[in-house]
Amino acid sequence: MSETRKLVAYFSRAGQNYVGGSIVDLPVGNSRVAAEEIAEKVGADLFEIETVDAYPADYTECTEVAAAEKRAGVRPELAADVDTDPYDVIYLCFPNWWGTCPMAVLALLEGHDLSGKIVRPLCTNEGSGMGSSERDIRAAAPGATVGEGLAVAGGAVVRSRDVIQRWAEE
Repeated sequence: MSETRKLVAYFSRAGQNYVGGSIVDLPVGNSRVAAEEIAEKVGADLFEIETVDAYPADYTECTEVAAAEKRAGVRPELAADVDTDPYDVIYLCFPNWWGTCPMAVLALLEGHDLSGKIVRPLCTNEGSGMGSSERDIRAAAPGATVGEGLAVAGGAVVRSRDVIQRWAEE
């Protein structure tokens, strides 16, 4: 019997972020913190989802670009890809952008046949929860089993280690 192979693919934003009602400068994005925690706990490989064109450093400008991408159904070009074939379980970590996952996450999913794989989404947010991300991930990854997601308050991600670890091991 072969060992279950796991991947944590994450999209995260360092720098200006909305946390607890204010714009703060984060040295490491909240979704990256969660992704690294999961990878360490379950022994998964780690892949950062990055776009060719960087999002604006200014928080408000970034949200405007993200909203325009969502409205237009844009899938930004990714800077790198990952071979998902060897993996049985793919954890996705991302912030909630306009009620769903960033379009870069959907671009990664739509670029692969994930039939037969398990996809486990974790969404960092500041009060908006998972939004429609689970539904949108199911649409972007037909044939995959999308497990129940975990919504974690971005400002509390470091204090949520135990919750994240328990969820990742389910």
